[in-house]
Amino acid sequence: MIEIRHLTKSFGGLTAIRDVNLSIAKGAITGLIGPNGAGKTTLFNVIAGNLTPSSGQVLFDDEDVTGLEPYRLFQKGLLRTFQIAHEFPTLSVLENLMVVPGNQIGESLISAWIRPGQVQRQEAEVLEKAREVLQFLSLGHLANAAAGTLSGGQKKLLELGRTMMVDPKIILLDEIGAGINRNLLRDIGTAIERLNQDLGYTFCMIEHDIEFISRLCDPVIVMAKGEVLFEGSPDQVKTNRDVVEAYLGSGVESRTKLAKSVEGDDPT
Repeated sequence: MIEIRHLTKSFGGLTAIRDVNLSIAKGAITGLIGPNGAGKTTLFNVIAGNLTPSSGQVLFDDEDVTGLEPYRLFQKGLLRTFQIAHEFPTLSVLENLMVVPGNQIGESLISAWIRPGQVQRQEAEVLEKAREVLQFLSLGHLANAAAGTLSGGQKKLLELGRTMMVDPKIILLDEIGAGINRNLLRDIGTAIERLNQDLGYTFCMIEHDIEFISRLCDPVIVMAKGEVLFEGSPDQVKTNRDVVEAYLGSGVESRTKLAKSVEGDDPT
């Protein structure tokens, strides 16, 4: 689905990502982990068109989309969420979903005047889709609540719901579990699994919660100092010496600590 070739992004004298090569397979849930400053979000920003790379290529469905604007990638089916939710706080939860689909007829004042029936039919279809999404995410009871009043976890679910309004090919999730309580995190994980297994959505997710990554992702790509350090299964990641040292330093104690965190025995 996504192929990255020799991707580099520099900011002045600072190189945030250097000669990155990786692939994201269609139908997979791929994890992207690494210490703070590893270049993960910069990589997402380049893939999603928020940043133009200094060199290298981004291929999406075998098409070179390097440097393409985010709205054009959106039209092609590549979507992303952000670590901090970007809801419209004064609109209702339902309205936040309904504004997502592009090229709605009612967005044109002339069309609204001369084709009111067509506008109403399309709006009814969008409304039905939005209600289906809310039911899927167990947010139906909050349909009319202002989005700004939701909890952090509910806002993350809403972010996920907004991507569902356009049936994307791939979703880039940037720390969707950050700051979320464990119960809501389980709900978000279940929603991602269902979207992947039932609807065939492809995901790539940045996450610091190793337990969450271990539950959902295979493969897991590890970045450090702007480069790809390792790629493998969660079990391979937790026993790889280079990965352990990148996170926690050297030593048997550090390897044991990371192994326990992957298995869910250690909250760190």
